[in-house]
Amino acid sequence: MVNSRHKLKKARNTPKTCFSMEDSDHHSTQSGALVGSSDDLLTEIFLRLPVTSILRFKSVSKHWRLLLSHRHFTQRYDINNHSKSPGLFGCNTYVPYDVDNPSTPPFSSLGSYFDRPRVRIVQSCNGLLLCSTHGPKGSKAAPKYYVFNPTTKQLAFIPPIHESLKVRKTIRFMGLAYHQTDCVHYKVVCIRSLEPDDRDLFQIQIYSSDTREWKISIETFSVPSHIFQQGVYWNGAVYWVTEYYKYLYFKLDAEKLQTLPLPRSSQILLKTYFGESGGRLHLIAYKNHQDYRLHLNVYEMFSDHSSWFVKYQVVLNALPRAFPDIISRYGFSYDFKVIDVVRGEEEDTFVVLKIREKIIKYNVHEKSFKHIYSLPRPNCFHENSFHRYTETLSSF
Repeated sequence: MVNSRHKLKKARNTPKTCFSMEDSDHHSTQSGALVGSSDDLLTEIFLRLPVTSILRFKSVSKHWRLLLSHRHFTQRYDINNHSKSPGLFGCNTYVPYDVDNPSTPPFSSLGSYFDRPRVRIVQSCNGLLLCSTHGPKGSKAAPKYYVFNPTTKQLAFIPPIHESLKVRKTIRFMGLAYHQTDCVHYKVVCIRSLEPDDRDLFQIQIYSSDTREWKISIETFSVPSHIFQQGVYWNGAVYWVTEYYKYLYFKLDAEKLQTLPLPRSSQILLKTYFGESGGRLHLIAYKNHQDYRLHLNVYEMFSDHSSWFVKYQVVLNALPRAFPDIISRYGFSYDFKVIDVVRGEEEDTFVVLKIREKIIKYNVHEKSFKHIYSLPRPNCFHENSFHRYTETLSSF
């Protein structure tokens, strides 16, 4: 009993510790001031926010705008977020990949950011768009080229390779090279024929956003002209693939044109898709038109350019029942196009298909498919009309 009374008395004499609302607000203010005064802490918080929040927070203060616009932050943000690709552009139509939680289109009208009409997306490269404007209908003027960041709305005009309209009309290809780590200053690669009527003799010129000048890279080379219909940037080089002909790539640092090996299964392949995603180069091809069925091999290129290997086998046997329009009018083949391959984690990798007006998303891991969009005018969208949208905070 004595011990119990002693403990009770001691407890009564012990002063109580109380925290008022004023104390709590004071500590919160101190914590907020500590975070706000530390760029390192702010950066770690900002790196975990969605890109829409980053763009809004730029207007909070001059200090935050400078912090969020600095190349050190934008590069870390893009790399940490793996350059998220929420959708694609089909001409000026935005197609979100996630129909259950669709992303907001980065713009309502692409043309509103340009001072000339008839804007066309030429290429998408790791978040930046190479665009061209063609002036009013009937105009004989050469197109003008721009680099546009649809996330930040930054726009840069690319000066013409030559003042002469005759020279500018010899352009056969314009492509964009950009990556957050190996090509931080974007480059525009131009291939032009040396004479307007010469379809086999060409020259490569390169524009750098660092020097803001064009330079001639290779004096002349000879190759069938339609080899340059489509280009892809990957691993420090621009790549071209075309039906029946060689696969070529141009290394930007060595400024050298080289030949890419074909997949081992055949010496002649017809390309149905060629593109980059997640730092890998992909090719979907088949031996001949009769072989183009519902079984697709998705090839991946080794980083040393030595050979291709089959990364995925895509089996689309369930599509004809779900989408009868995939069966061609002749009844023995299938009418669809592969318009994108998006690499994520293994369970998130998917292939995007176009079946007439329908856009279909096929999950490679789950072997499931979903109708995600219906195009308003499907005949206006050909294979090269689609360009992936990738979020990037890159500035130039």
